[in-house]
Amino acid sequence: MKRLQAFKFELMPDGGQERQMRRFAGSCRFVFNKALALQKKRYEQGEKKLGYAGVCKQLVEWKDHPETNWLSETPSQALQQTLKDLERSYANFFAKRAEFPRFKKKWKSDSFRYPQGMKIDETNNRIFLPKLGWIRYRNSRDILGKAKNITISQSCGKWYASIQTEREVEQSFPQGDAVGIDLGITRFATLSDGTFFKPLNSFRQHESRLRKAQQVMSHKVKFSNNWKRARARVQRIHSHIGNARRDYLHKTTSSISKNHAMVCVEDLQVRNMSKSSAGDSEQAGKNVRAKSGLNKSILDQGWFEFRRQLDYKLAWKGGYLVAVPPHYTSQTCPCCAHVCKDNRQTQAQFLCVECGFKENADVVGAINVLRAGYARFACEVNGAVRPSAAGTHRGESALTG
Repeated sequence: MKRLQAFKFELMPDGGQERQMRRFAGSCRFVFNKALALQKKRYEQGEKKLGYAGVCKQLVEWKDHPETNWLSETPSQALQQTLKDLERSYANFFAKRAEFPRFKKKWKSDSFRYPQGMKIDETNNRIFLPKLGWIRYRNSRDILGKAKNITISQSCGKWYASIQTEREVEQSFPQGDAVGIDLGITRFATLSDGTFFKPLNSFRQHESRLRKAQQVMSHKVKFSNNWKRARARVQRIHSHIGNARRDYLHKTTSSISKNHAMVCVEDLQVRNMSKSSAGDSEQAGKNVRAKSGLNKSILDQGWFEFRRQLDYKLAWKGGYLVAVPPHYTSQTCPCCAHVCKDNRQTQAQFLCVECGFKENADVVGAINVLRAGYARFACEVNGAVRPSAAGTHRGESALTG
């Protein structure tokens, strides 16, 4: 089977190469915004959206125009990849997988991509990129497979190369049994066998330091040297928070995927769960402060990234990831299948009002997720559609809850 994998390294460019990379990233950002503005203008005028080929023709005209002929200094393939990104953003929007494309801002997600023309010399720790030449990089691990493309990105004043490779690997066979996972805040991930992972709370650990750095930055004159230094400090803190969270998620998902053949998780809609409750001018929200704190805690866990990493790591090892609806998983008794909101009197304890079964609420949720995962997996294999409440019966309080 073919496996796509990315390897990320820090680049060590000289001054001239760094200036060129900033120009390339700026040109790609300019082309993306100009193409997006063109598409929005055509939509307002009632014209049909241009496809990728049509926008590429516009790119040729922009290069020939006296005011934007400096775009020719940037590799053409990098600009074309930017237009492909815009086309993909539109496709995700129409498929309701993402919001409408937004204009890119300077200093935020500066990057460009080479689909071909690059060379990698691992022996001498250097990478060749068109119109940049050989650039040294910090070789921290071997690159496995053939390089398909390289994305150059900037973060906190440092430049990185993300190399996507493709290689043939033997079909893996899953190890271990099936497990259900209940995600939460007090416990980051609780498994149906009773084990759990404590939350890292990376943002909460550095929230005070980040707030002070942002306050210092707000008192500086914008775009002054002092403001740039203060902004760099804020970026470093954000980068540290994100790196710590990603490292923790990678360690957790690797541990779970290595020891389980099938993992069942809740299909949580994190965007809806973390919406603001501030309300509007006509109707004020309720418990705004408490909901704001809850939203911070939810987003601090990285549930979506956790599920994404589990998905591809299980696929690499031949396992399966099954997502099930989260409805009533914390109110259903795993012993008698009675569903009632009174079963969970507190956040931590579950006590069935029907049969008296008592257990940790997160463990109960994980057990119910596992059972729902078994049902969904069996129905998918048989080609059937699983009913929304298979195998459960609801009490009156659950129906009104």
